[in-house]
Formats: sequence, structure tokens, C-alpha cells
Amino acid sequence: MSQIFALCDVNNFYVSCERAFNPALENKPVIVLSNNDGCAVARSNEVKSLGIKMGAPLHQIQDLVNQHQIQVFSSNYRLYGDMSNRFISILEQFTDQVEVYSIDEAFLGFSGFHHHNLGKHTREIVKTVKRGLGLPICIGVAPSKTLAKIANHYAKSLAVPGGVLGLFSEYNIANALKNLPVTEIWGVGRRLSERLNRIGIKTALQLRDADEKTLQRQFSVNMSRTILELRGQSCIPLEEDINKRKQIVCSRSFANKSDDFNLLRQATSYHVTRACIKLRQQQSMAKSLTLGIRTNPFSEQDRQYSNSISVVFPEATDDTSTMLKASYQALRKIYRDGYLYKKVSVMLDGLVDATSHQADLFNRTPSNPKLMNTLDNINQSMGKGTLQFASEGFSKSWVMRSERRSPDYTTNWTELPSVK
Repeated sequence: MSQIFALCDVNNFYVSCERAFNPALENKPVIVLSNNDGCAVARSNEVKSLGIKMGAPLHQIQDLVNQHQIQVFSSNYRLYGDMSNRFISILEQFTDQVEVYSIDEAFLGFSGFHHHNLGKHTREIVKTVKRGLGLPICIGVAPSKTLAKIANHYAKSLAVPGGVLGLFSEYNIANALKNLPVTEIWGVGRRLSERLNRIGIKTALQLRDADEKTLQRQFSVNMSRTILELRGQSCIPLEEDINKRKQIVCSRSFANKSDDFNLLRQATSYHVTRACIKLRQQQSMAKSLTLGIRTNPFSEQDRQYSNSISVVFPEATDDTSTMLKASYQALRKIYRDGYLYKKVSVMLDGLVDATSHQADLFNRTPSNPKLMNTLDNINQSMGKGTLQFASEGFSKSWVMRSERRSPDYTTNWTELPSVK
């Protein structure tokens, strides 16, 4: 077997991050809320057992929260992001083949590890992450990424001792697939599942044993790859340079609706600045910027309006000043009086590698790399927001509600956990 894959997944990631610094939350029902403390976006197993669904609005489940003394937290993205980076750093100690799939998931490759006892090796990963970060993880191991996903699903749902489950033998693979609905297969969404169900394919085993060429003609080459992956034939390799995003999006809802143009400009400038920082961190430049604004679509008493506009730069850039000027002009074009706005979003697209970017001799976009580098270095060493552009404003009155946020235990000196 030339390649073996593992999917490492942190159990209930946001909740587990909160529990890592507050052991009193262990075995207690815990919910983490979305932006503006609106809906449940992470639930502990205790909360799931109460029947509370993902995305349930807090105001609709408040009686259950009170009745069962559910601990409720605001999302703390700085904490979760830093814990995610530490999680990936630990995984990289066990293999140099790591593909970051999401904030709490990563695929590992074990090409050339055949002399290792992979069961012991992966169980050691589980122990190391738990010991180093306090995060519980499960690992699925298999000859393809799709089967590794399924193995991880069972490792978590069956609470497998040691947190690791492998799928290699025909007997074990068939048992794992026979009762798994096709909608649970990686890459098979609801619509595809419905189409498959209509032709009598309802389980992963039925899909695996179907005629691959026929389904490729009916669906696509991706369906063919999925079938081969279910048969243990690797068709989806680990992606290289996965950490480089193909586009960067920064957006947040406001704490309160507003028709104030200056407030929208401050929020826009803040998101542009954050997006440019992420852009430079991955050594990329953007060819275009898209700005979007909208009212609250769930507020029936308000007039509704949403719009977006894209700005294409003559030359790809990572300069915040250039982006801010473009975003201001874009906002002026799509802003309309008489509406209560709830959200601003900024997307940088057409990303290219800054280290190999070819400049245009006749059509240069203004940029000042030395200034941007100095700005980033000062804010990194002295703290986020030490230096900022005036257009971001200082009061940040638009910032979303986050009344139940835990401290930034790992990224803020003033909020480090104390031992008494």
C-alpha cells in the first residue's frame, strides 16, 4: 500500500477549547454562540442529547438553558484560531504530510511509514494533543481520504477506545458502509443524495458497489472518484500549499442596525485592514476587492436592501492604503440613505503569489511594501491595533455583541490564566 491517510478531528472544537481552560465545564452542558450571541454554533454532547439543534437561536432555547443550567459562551475566535494553530503544530511533529482541512480538522499522509505501527503511532497523536492542549481528538485511518473520513465518523460516534479507528479489511469496510446513508459521504451533499436515492442507492455500500462508469455518465467524474475512494483506491491526493487561501473574506454583523455612513465606512476599513493582514501573512497579492452591504433580512419591519460591487486593480496589490481608497469609493457607490444596515463584508480575490508577482511597467498600482512591513511588525510585537488607519475609527461602536466571551488565554498577556 503506497499511501495511507488519516483524518484528525477535534471533538466539539469550540466547546473543547473552552473546557481546556475551565475544567469545571467537563461533563457539563455547554453551548458556544455565533456572532452577536445569536445562535448555537457549537454544542457539547450533553447539549446534543437534550435535542438542541445546530443553529438554534438562543432566545428560542432559553428555557432549556435555564432548566438544565447550560453554560453559554460567546465565540472567541482569537482563542480558537490560536488553539487550531497549536493543534496543527503538534500534528506536524508526527508527519511532514499535513493538509489543513478546516479549523479543527486535518488530513495526514503516511507515505513511507510502513515500518511503523500506525495504530500505536496515531494513538500517540491522540495522547499528545490531549496532554499538550487539553483537546480530545479522534482519528480515522484508511487507504483513501474518503474512507478516512468515514473511519473518523465511526471513531467519534462509537467513542472508540484510544480515539483511533482504521478501515482496511474488506469485512470492516463493508460493515462500515452498509448502514451509512449516502448523505454522510464526504462530497455527497443533500441534492446528490436525493438523486442517488431516486435510483435506489441509499447507502455507502450500495454506492461503492454500483457501476462506476454508468454513474460517471449520469453524474460527473467526481462521483466516479468517490466510488473508487470507497473501494480503497486513492483518487484525492493531499493538497499542497493548502494553507494559502484562494480568496480572503472578512465580515461581521453589527451589534445594532445603523444608517450612519461613517459607521459603515469604519466597519469597511476595519475589515479591509484585517483582510490585508491575512493577505500579507500568506505572501499573496489580490487582483480585486468586492464590498457588500446589507440590511437585516430577518427584520420584517425594516426596508430591505443589499448590494455589492467589485473593484479590479490595474495590478495585484497587498497595500492596505490602496485597498482602503478603493473600498471607500466602492461604498460611496452602493450606499443608499434610508436603510438600517446590519452587515458589511469584504472579499479579496484573484490571489497571486507575492514572491513571484510580475509587475506592470506601464500601469503600476501604488504600494509601499516597507510601510506595510513596518506596520505589521509593530502590531505583531506590540499588540493588535497598536497602529491603525484613522478611517477604522476608535470607538468601534459597530462591533458585534460578545457579552459571554471567555478570556484570550493564549494571545493576550493581560488575560493569561492565573494559578492561585
